[in-house]
Amino acid sequence: MSTPARPWALLAELTHACPLHCPYCSNPLELTRRSRELPTAQWTDVMHQAAELGVVHTHLSGGEPLLRPDLEQITTAAESAGIYTQLVTSGVGLDADRLAALADAGLRSVQLSVQAADPRGNDRIAGRPSSFAAKERTAALVREAGLPLGLNIVLHRENLDALDALVDLGVAWGVDRIELANTQFYGWGLLNRDALLPTPGQLARARETVARRRAALSGRPELVWVVPDHFDGVAKPCMGGWGAVSLTVTPEGTVLPCPAAARLPGLDPPNVRDRTLDWIWHHSPAFNRYRGTDWMAEPCRSCERRDEDFGGCRCQAYALTGDAARTDPVCRLSPDHDLVRSLVERAENDPPTQPWVHRRPGHPTPQLPETAW
Repeated sequence: MSTPARPWALLAELTHACPLHCPYCSNPLELTRRSRELPTAQWTDVMHQAAELGVVHTHLSGGEPLLRPDLEQITTAAESAGIYTQLVTSGVGLDADRLAALADAGLRSVQLSVQAADPRGNDRIAGRPSSFAAKERTAALVREAGLPLGLNIVLHRENLDALDALVDLGVAWGVDRIELANTQFYGWGLLNRDALLPTPGQLARARETVARRRAALSGRPELVWVVPDHFDGVAKPCMGGWGAVSLTVTPEGTVLPCPAAARLPGLDPPNVRDRTLDWIWHHSPAFNRYRGTDWMAEPCRSCERRDEDFGGCRCQAYALTGDAARTDPVCRLSPDHDLVRSLVERAENDPPTQPWVHRRPGHPTPQLPETAW
């Protein structure tokens, strides 16, 4: 296998603690306790190691990173290492003084999550009263501070038909970018898949809306459409390819090729408490396991797209089939594609009968649906 390219992106999951309880959260069902989180000094070292490895951009994420009292110190560590920092936040708990301190520490931009375009809908999805009001205040604070501001809106059956209103909200709040991210079914999102999976008609209408609004807005704000997995019959190169461009460090220091990979059996991902990021990226079995194309079986091995989609998402293949090495079933060429087709048909013909489960710290670990694999 050839030497892997240097990574440029780091997802720093500073904590799994969060004031919101979104049912599509990609955090694992077993959330890391605060007592197991990496301390400040360890995160500082992670930032400097990441920069030496080639990382130039980090998402300071969670959970809710504002719950880390040392967020300013971690931001300073990234800035001093030459890494561009973006705060990924619910907006709950941010005030002018905290934002000023983060900007002084080197924070470069903010990505704010929004669950719906109206307070009632937003707070119901987020599972927290008054969370919409907090987001509105945060948006105003960020714009007053002169920092670039983006919205991240996770789309699903509940809010996909309100796309125009969501775009209007971003325009009214003066954001620079709106990421319209169709739900990825990992963690709590996988648990709630039946309640969240949209219909093909919803997605078709949403695509038309995005095209119409892009033409009208002319890039102000920029609209980013994150393509859904289950509907087009084409696999995506998850995270730009396994161990290809980015890495994730979890709250307790586990290092992963993608945020959902911890669930894969036998992966044995390394930890920054035990190994350097350089060794992990270049030499760990976990990062080399699905790199390139040598590991592939048919139909991927002889597919002309194997160097473009790398067989699709390993975590999705495992979630749907129980085997992370199989062709991602979202691909129409996969021998397991009927699994995805049946999910889409059910979403179209059978409205969900069970409400979603809100993400809750300390919640007894829920069981994944039998149709997961």
